[in-house]
Amino acid sequence: MDKQIKVKNIPVEVKIQKPDLSGQQDRFNPRNRIYVRAVNGLHQLLRQRIGFLGLLAFMLLPWINFNGEQAVLFDLIGQKYNIFGLTLWPQDFTILAFIFMLAAFALFLVTTFYGRVWCGYTCPQTVWTFTFIWFEEKFEGTANQRKKLDQRAMDFDKFWRKTAKHTSWILFSLYTAITFVGYFTPIRELLPDFVTFNAGSYALMSIIFFAACTYGNAGWMREIMCLHICPYSRFQSAMFDKDTYTVSYDEKRGESRGPRSRKVAHQDLEIGDCIDCNLCVQVCPTGIDIRNGLQAECINCGACIDACDGVMDKMNYPRGLISYTTERNLETPENKTNPLRAKIIGYIVILVILTSALVANIALRKTMEFDIIRDRNQLYRVDFEGLVENTYTLKVINKAQYEQTFTIKVQGLDNFKYIGKQTFRVNAGQSHNVPLSLVMDPYDLKAPMTEFNFVLSPVGEPDNQISQSSNFFKAR
Repeated sequence: MDKQIKVKNIPVEVKIQKPDLSGQQDRFNPRNRIYVRAVNGLHQLLRQRIGFLGLLAFMLLPWINFNGEQAVLFDLIGQKYNIFGLTLWPQDFTILAFIFMLAAFALFLVTTFYGRVWCGYTCPQTVWTFTFIWFEEKFEGTANQRKKLDQRAMDFDKFWRKTAKHTSWILFSLYTAITFVGYFTPIRELLPDFVTFNAGSYALMSIIFFAACTYGNAGWMREIMCLHICPYSRFQSAMFDKDTYTVSYDEKRGESRGPRSRKVAHQDLEIGDCIDCNLCVQVCPTGIDIRNGLQAECINCGACIDACDGVMDKMNYPRGLISYTTERNLETPENKTNPLRAKIIGYIVILVILTSALVANIALRKTMEFDIIRDRNQLYRVDFEGLVENTYTLKVINKAQYEQTFTIKVQGLDNFKYIGKQTFRVNAGQSHNVPLSLVMDPYDLKAPMTEFNFVLSPVGEPDNQISQSSNFFKAR
């Protein structure tokens, strides 16, 4: 706009231009679609193989049987968890706690040493996202072809390609959801029930919910999960130090960047090795420019390394302009990275302690457990002969993966009558309620409440027994 001002009483016309914000409008867009360009290289081959093995293990584990039962089954309703012959109950919470702590500290150790390789190579969000991109490439083509397809008007070719892509996404999401729910419900019953529409309401709602989440996360949200929702990217920097290997750009070698001919030596142009081709940005699944330094959005997948190495080969430059390296190496290449620093040693010591505790818990774990349940409404009953009767229910849990026969004994009481089963069988990984009563003459009891023990032991294993105390009440 034009505005007149006076300088020493002389009118002067000054032109004031509005700042051009057109280039900044995309900054406030919640999501600009990223068309991830395919790239070949060592790191992408490694990522594909690891992702394929993880996906295959996820899909096949529920179908594996062990000792006649589903090898991995987390039965939330029955409150038991089968893991290849090991049946865990709520009473075995310490074992589950040690397993989760081991997984957490192993992740911390890997992150401290090699950055976010979990995110780039094994995270389910990454594996499923690249799987969905694979379907996308099969039906819609390369990144440039997909971009042009989205920009053109709807026609038959675009319609069938989009329909085929989303159909494959939906089918894969459904199978993913069925497999996931199959970890909590016997999958050999779940799949036919779902296909024949006989699945229960909870199973059906769970499958629909997880299928929708898979379709939305891997098909549409993709990098949004890594950039804005995943908490791991927010606290990862607390585990980094100058000796942590991360995907980094060698600014000293690459700058100043710029295009050039392969026939001209770049030393003569006094520029760096980076030709500013932007391939490192085009192959990045989160759409960042690694040349801007370490960023929370980087998942350390190494795609930019493979893309840059390919360009360096074509330009006859040495590889490693972008590589897995440390801040210490970038600052002073002559100083080598210290792999066995205090933080790494600390994590290793913690992992050794947790592993020892987990092994000890499993080794010392009894193959049976029992709880004593009393009728709180009636602590005792006096029969017509004047004898006092106390009623108990023993909930016996067989933690082994084979059927066991147990016996019950009573220690600490004299001259009592036992009413109920003293020998019984419990199926593998099942619980069994044993109702029983103890009857005594009140003259044999010296106090209103007498403490004694129930002793549970497998038949033929008298040394392998567990006991639990209870009380016998008499009329006052």
